[in-house]
Amino acid sequence: MNRTTSWPEGHWGWPVALTHKHGVRCGQMIFTGGQVDLDSAGTVRNPNDLGRQCAGAMAYLSDVLQDLGADLADLVRLVVYFAGTGPEEDRILDLVADHLPPGAAPVINMVCMPDLCYPGMLVEIEGVAMRGETGERLARDSIHSPALPPLRSPFSHVVRCGVMIFTGDMAAIAPDGTVEHPDAITPQSAEMMDRLGAALDLAGADFADVVKLNVFYTGDGNAEEWEPPARIRADRFPDPGPAATGILLGGFSRPGQMTKIAATAMRGTGGERLEKRFSWPDGHWDWTMKLPYKHGNLCRGVIHLGGQVSLDSAANVIDPDDMVAQTRRAIDNIETVLTDLGAVLDDVVKVTTFYQGSASAEALHDNLLIRSSAFTEPGPATTGIPVPNLVYERMVIEIEVIAMVAAG
Repeated sequence: MNRTTSWPEGHWGWPVALTHKHGVRCGQMIFTGGQVDLDSAGTVRNPNDLGRQCAGAMAYLSDVLQDLGADLADLVRLVVYFAGTGPEEDRILDLVADHLPPGAAPVINMVCMPDLCYPGMLVEIEGVAMRGETGERLARDSIHSPALPPLRSPFSHVVRCGVMIFTGDMAAIAPDGTVEHPDAITPQSAEMMDRLGAALDLAGADFADVVKLNVFYTGDGNAEEWEPPARIRADRFPDPGPAATGILLGGFSRPGQMTKIAATAMRGTGGERLEKRFSWPDGHWDWTMKLPYKHGNLCRGVIHLGGQVSLDSAANVIDPDDMVAQTRRAIDNIETVLTDLGAVLDDVVKVTTFYQGSASAEALHDNLLIRSSAFTEPGPATTGIPVPNLVYERMVIEIEVIAMVAAG
């Protein structure tokens, strides 16, 4: 499928040569990589200064969108990874809102991390935007509901644009901001899924329309703790179900919160269910319990893959603690799923990587160079996020991708 990539003049860069670009456009869809306050040599410009870093990241995001024929008003989703706690989250929401033009009302997903990839970096912001192929603005429904977890203006709980539906963060948080069932992940998961269902319903969709899930949770990460909430989430979906990525965090900004979820769904503009193809290649890795999720799906030319890892079909970690070997295997698994869906690695438009590490260039570059080398120049947009741990002991990397092909 024809695509346009972006690397605006004077934009920030990595200190190593890569195929990745800052943004990719295919048709109406525009994906940016995580934008950060670095200079062209890959040095943090305003270490530990949250206000200036937010301003720098949003300015870079605007430049990428403009280079691809869009602007901040075309955003349908923002994802913000930040180092900090509750007060920082509230401040970032205000800072980001200050940079959005009138009429912009994207969903926003906030992910609290202990560190980001370089020392002194506090925030990384990526976006999804939609703009007509001949330059026209696209009609959208930006929905804000008082029945869902509190969310300040101008952000939306759900955005629908054409067949695409995006939700903000859904969690066991009451409209007054109270965390329900504090420190209890299983009942929180049930409340969270109720809210996700309500959000989808506002956009005329349901769980069967979901193509991608991103789940964040906290805890010890052992099977006894992970499986009950996983079953609660899974029971809402038909089989075959969406692609999914689950990431273990060190905590959330609200005391007592244990989990949150965000979804992408696709539903016909006339209310019709859209046809999907699902992928579970023979011999592919699996979880320790039966779940409805598939490794990938294709709908209207958009391919979503769940996080790909270095496991076998019995959920045993392959190449424990070896970042290089696990990165290569994750890329091989991505290629296998794409092939099963009639695509290739160079159809990928966005890569998101969660890797075990801290604020260290070495930890990032160990996997960044390998995954970059899998793509032909110009490559996809990318975001790389360090996490304290992944769900299985000695698993050190998880990579998800979005690809686009001509709609059949």
